[in-house]
Parts: sequence; C-alpha cells; structure tokens
Amino acid sequence: MLTIYGVHPVTEALEHGGSEIEKVIIARGRRGRDVRHIEGIASRRGIPLFREDGGVIDELAGSGSHQGICLVLRKFRYAVLDDVLALPHEPNGQKLILILDCIEDPQNVGSLIRTAHCFGVTGIIIPEDRSASVTAAVIKASAGAALHTPITRVVNISKVIDRLQKEGFWIYGADGRAGRPFDAFDYEGSIGLVMGSEQRGIRPLVKKKCDYLISVPMTGRLDSLNVSVAAGILMHHIARRKHCI
Repeated sequence: MLTIYGVHPVTEALEHGGSEIEKVIIARGRRGRDVRHIEGIASRRGIPLFREDGGVIDELAGSGSHQGICLVLRKFRYAVLDDVLALPHEPNGQKLILILDCIEDPQNVGSLIRTAHCFGVTGIIIPEDRSASVTAAVIKASAGAALHTPITRVVNISKVIDRLQKEGFWIYGADGRAGRPFDAFDYEGSIGLVMGSEQRGIRPLVKKKCDYLISVPMTGRLDSLNVSVAAGILMHHIARRKHCI
C-alpha cells in the first residue's frame, strides 16, 4: 500500500492515475474549493471517498504535510524497459532517457522526475539497490509527475546502458570534474543522460560505459550543483537542441 498526501499530488493522482487507486480519505471538517474538486473527480471515476478523523491521515502520511487529504494506492506500477523503448518516437524521431545512478534522496528523485516530465523525457531508469524507490515522498516531491512518467527499476545499470547503446542511444554522463562543457555537443539521435549521486557521482563502471562526459561550467566557491538542478540545466539544453521545447 502506498499513500499520497497533499492537495496537488492527490489531484494529479486522481486525474492521471489508473486502476491502482484504492480510495481517497479527507479529514472531517475539511472544506473548500480544492476539496469539492477532489470529491467531484472521485465521484466521476467511482473511487471510494471516506471522511476520517485527522489522526487517521496523520498516521498514513507520517511526518508529511498532508493538508487533510490523502489517497491510497494499491501499489506503484513501474514500467517495463521494453515497453518504454517501444513507445512512439517524438516528432523528431529521437528519445531522451534519464538514468539515475544511485540517487538516494527522495526529494532529489522527486524533483528529477518532475523536471524530466516537463522537458519531454521518454522514461526514467533507476536501480533496484542503493537508490530511492518511488514512495509517497517521491510522488509528492514530483508534484504528481511520477504518476504519468514511465519509471523503470532495473538490476544492473551498466547492462541497461549496453542495451541502450545497441538500440542506437548515445550515453552522456554528468561529471563536474572530468566532463567537457555541456554546450559543446549537438546531442543528435536518441540520448541517455546519466546523473550520479551527489556524494560519489556516477560509479566508475557506469562512467566507463558513457560515450561522453559533460559538465556545467560554474563560478563561485562550491564545486558542484545539486543533482536535480544540474539535471534540469542539462535536460533543458538537450530538449532545446532537439527542438522539443
């Protein structure tokens, strides 16, 4: 069971989620336009809606800011890699896959999913181990984008990169120390963009698999950007070069 909480994430889930939605719970006494909107969607879709004491939602949401509203999913559905690769090509005939190599902070993963969705990413790949999975906190941080962005969990990132390269993808790895400036490339063809953890970056074996290493030039005394910020800069640039935005 997976609980989503907060007005915006619950609304997104109701508007874009599928049969995995089990029920909606609203705190007794909670009123307002946003509540009426949620009630209306749930009613039209035949999704059960319950009124409960606030303590019930507190327990379901944990320490999260739930705004008196939560939604229960039976289980998050990860996409199958074959299905992601079989998705129709964008108008320019190219795809952009975001590969997250062992990013463990749920807030970062949620932000990355949200940004990826906004810049037309075809799908997102995360490893099964040493990585944040898609939880309620990730869905909330993604502003609901996790519910309508294909996300695949795989055992071995290196083998997936091999598969993508055989499918014609060029793999770019973000590396603030060894990479060439990101705007030095044309980004032609289908692209796999690898982002590593903030503490360690991309793992050595995964880094060796990359066709190119890229970086974001910076000034100032800090030596790195937050991973979600760096990925946003890179994805925006790639999308612009591909005329997707």
